[in-house]
Amino acid sequence: MSAPEVTATRLTLALPKGRLFSTAVDLLAEAGLEVRAPEKSRALRHHFEDAHGGVTLLELRNQDVPTYVDLGVADAGIVGKDVLLEAGRDVYEPLDLGFERCRLSLIRERGATSPILRVATKYPLLAARYLEDRGLAAEVVKLSGNIELAALTGLADAVVDIVQTGSTLVANDLVEVETILHSSARLVVNRTALKLKRARLRPLIQRLRELTVPR
Repeated sequence: MSAPEVTATRLTLALPKGRLFSTAVDLLAEAGLEVRAPEKSRALRHHFEDAHGGVTLLELRNQDVPTYVDLGVADAGIVGKDVLLEAGRDVYEPLDLGFERCRLSLIRERGATSPILRVATKYPLLAARYLEDRGLAAEVVKLSGNIELAALTGLADAVVDIVQTGSTLVANDLVEVETILHSSARLVVNRTALKLKRARLRPLIQRLRELTVPR
């Protein structure tokens, strides 16, 4: 019996810019997609052709990936769990891809004992939820970069931010008070695309699962 014919269907995938982009592209290529990390370019869309309809990669800010997938502009994407939870978008999350591991933590200056009345963060939703769970009535201030500086300058009594190696904290005499959650890169899929493009998405999910299973 001959194998069933697969309808040619283009996949559109949303990937975060920066160092995550190349890692994600390499993993997708290993999973069987005919994609590659493009040469240095200002292009934000990268088209690749194959026998199954082709693949388009979108280079986005990490925070925008869940939105593009949820609203159906992208069929699937790769994004950090921390960003996914902060976005609160309705996407299917079939896989923990296991790379870009980090943690979201409450951070203060070493030796700080004053009450926490204001917290600075890039993650206002997650920070507010954490504070509510701890019964802390602190103000949450959203910042975009150099979050640690808010604790060093007195803008905030504490910050909620991502920690990977912890070297920045050590260099600035900051300490993690508590880990709020652990994060890593996740595959996310648009729920409608999972049905309409299942012939392409289901095998991709399965292959990625095989590649990322702990050995």
